[in-house]
Amino acid sequence: MDLSAPAVAEVELSEAAEVVEKKAQILADHIRKSKHFIAFTGAGVSTSACIPDFRGSEGQWTLRAQGRQRSAKDKAVSTLQAVPTQTHMALVELQNRGILKYLVSQNCDGLHRRSGILPDNISELHGNSNRESSRSCGKEYIRDFRAAAPPDQTSLLGHRTGRKCAICSGVLLDSIINFGENLPIVALQRAFEEAQKADLCLVLGSSLTVSPANEVPEVAVTGKRNGEGKVKGKSGKRRGKLAICNLQSTELDGIADRAIRVRAKTDDFMVKVMEKLGIDIPEFVLRRRMVVELKCGESRQELKVRGVDIDDTPASFLQSVRLEHNRRVLRTEPFVITFRGEMEKAELKLELEFMGHYGEPSLILDVAGDFVGNESGQMVYLLEYNPRIGEWNVESKSGLVISNGRVERKEGPEVIIIEDDRVMEL
Repeated sequence: MDLSAPAVAEVELSEAAEVVEKKAQILADHIRKSKHFIAFTGAGVSTSACIPDFRGSEGQWTLRAQGRQRSAKDKAVSTLQAVPTQTHMALVELQNRGILKYLVSQNCDGLHRRSGILPDNISELHGNSNRESSRSCGKEYIRDFRAAAPPDQTSLLGHRTGRKCAICSGVLLDSIINFGENLPIVALQRAFEEAQKADLCLVLGSSLTVSPANEVPEVAVTGKRNGEGKVKGKSGKRRGKLAICNLQSTELDGIADRAIRVRAKTDDFMVKVMEKLGIDIPEFVLRRRMVVELKCGESRQELKVRGVDIDDTPASFLQSVRLEHNRRVLRTEPFVITFRGEMEKAELKLELEFMGHYGEPSLILDVAGDFVGNESGQMVYLLEYNPRIGEWNVESKSGLVISNGRVERKEGPEVIIIEDDRVMEL
């Protein structure tokens, strides 16, 4: 993996708006005809979310080569606070409609997964700063915080994040691919398999200089990786079409279809492509899934609260959980509340505090009515937060809106750390 850039960045060229629109129409026509459409993304899809790229005029490696700091007006935003771009959301909508079959990404900012790309529909070739897994059993965890070993200690720690697996107690490792490290075998193999099936590959925001990731679009066109009887950048027998949208030149410009080699910002281009397809780009909504499990015993009940991703991967997005009007605050996973009393008489209103990267407020959720009598059971809640509106919407697994879920903005909430497990009397 090449982690360098010249001191003088390559010029970024933008084509005229009418040219971009014409090429958007051509690509839209190809997408309609495609039977296996895949996309390949680089850092350029996240720049409008204020996450810097690498080789652009204000790219991380360009600045390093020039020995200067980023200016105040170009200040970067944390990947945890960055809002997925129009490009991210366009890809999500194409996926949801069954048009986009697979996504391969070099980005480790986690925005594709957060925007709504399904875990089984993406190869994150360079990792995900929010994902870690057990070295022993392979169990994965998604975090709403940076789940990575300190960059200056990666070689010393061997990617260990300092946490342990809840299943096997083995050490957890981050998924970030650093300089000189091999790409994840399973993700890379899946990417090549999808490229072999592709009849159309769209590259967005990548200069295609980092190998072996940059060989994925090449396989979509030629059926072969570089070094398998194929000279990179030279057109041979074509299998699929290659569209590229990038402001700078790329390593694969020589095999891209000239009619769909676009010099534009990815958002500008994808907005036009979606217009030509007649498909609206959805607004980003932060989606969280929470499982509430009730276990009823003879003398006491136990309520367990946990976050999960769409594929049931454990997801850490709650900062604290407590029963409303109770002083006990749970700040460590798993969140388990034990109490005595009959369920019919219990007021089980959970106060959920989130990490707050998007300014999401605490949520009060009444769960008592979702459980029958004193029977054990489990409910899954879909929590949706729109950062623009600043409101939560809560749905149960059955899809019915829970009318008694409400949002409360707290000004300086009471913080009481409890280190024992005394039973709470209701």
